[in-house]
Amino acid sequence: MPVITTIADLKRIHERRTPRMFYDYCESGSWTEQTFRENTTDFEKIRLRQRVAVDMSGRTTESTMIGQDVTMPVALAPVGLTGMQCADGEIKAARAAEAFGVPFTLSTMSINSIEDVAEATTKPFWFQLYTMKDTDFTSRLIERAKAAKCSALVITLDLQILGQRHKDLKNGLSAPPKMTPKTIANLATKWQWGIEMLSAKRRYFGNIVGHVEGVSDMAELGSWTAEQFDPQLDWGKVEKLMEQWGGKVILKGILDPEDARMAAKLGADAITVSNHGGRQLDGALSSIRMLPSILDAVGSDVEVHLDSGIRSGQDVLKALAMGARGTMIGRAFVHGLGAMGQQGVTTALEVIQKELDTTMALCGETDVKRLGRHNLLVPEDFEGRWQS
Repeated sequence: MPVITTIADLKRIHERRTPRMFYDYCESGSWTEQTFRENTTDFEKIRLRQRVAVDMSGRTTESTMIGQDVTMPVALAPVGLTGMQCADGEIKAARAAEAFGVPFTLSTMSINSIEDVAEATTKPFWFQLYTMKDTDFTSRLIERAKAAKCSALVITLDLQILGQRHKDLKNGLSAPPKMTPKTIANLATKWQWGIEMLSAKRRYFGNIVGHVEGVSDMAELGSWTAEQFDPQLDWGKVEKLMEQWGGKVILKGILDPEDARMAAKLGADAITVSNHGGRQLDGALSSIRMLPSILDAVGSDVEVHLDSGIRSGQDVLKALAMGARGTMIGRAFVHGLGAMGQQGVTTALEVIQKELDTTMALCGETDVKRLGRHNLLVPEDFEGRWQS
């Protein structure tokens, strides 16, 4: 067993172990990948204030997210195709999150279905919804999440049309993978992954296949999915989805103060500042750079979480100290899953918690809920001066 000290260690194992198309799906952005890169590099511009001669005993990273007790304010973000990074990936990630005490969010585009994950876990998880043109399917998806006792609905707002990810197109991304000569050659070097996938519960989109009329194989699924994302999604439709759900709602994909105010006006329990990990609008500002202006816009009207770019416990601390109430990690836990399955997700969470706890102590804090701008040194021009 290698010594794992950072998420980067897990990333290297993930790349060695997982087929190229699925690793690239995780570790890529749209177009030039500018936003994908700046999501992480902008965290590096924020520095920490070291404090000394402070009693560091009795530290805690415990907090709450939308009223739910959490071991640390970090949720596993919704990530599509997770069951292709590792056999039964969504189930393994959900179990790791449950045992650790943080929320897990199941993607609409998951391999394991809502029912699969509910059967394999004992505590409620969050469900992420993509709105589809097929309103009957969307309604039934919401009802299935209710039946599974999901504790929150995460409505993603920034994928009405699909941003172009060059690597996915060049790799011919599909689930299961298409058997082209290039894919076969790559799979031959990933024999351990292949053996494990033979015993996987599913190898296709479990929330869709068998739940949509006329979709029974990968060809039909691909054409249906490509046409289904709803370009007409507006705030009126979002409000109706919230009413149908009737429970706690997180609106994800907010990157502008005006949109944040609209989300708060609708009565969302939380908003997630996110640019879809740099996989949608390339050239958009990073999530951490946009966080202050969004917090200024909504004040205490709605709980604010931050997604996109977090790769360490220090990143979590910086987001919390900037004012976020919670955070989401996507690639960080997927690297763990692809590297070592359920244990890898647990390891990723342990790495992040240890970094968060140690950094908090060296900043002179003992309670994650008391972090604030007083713990940071932020460049005067961090938010930038932009004209529209």
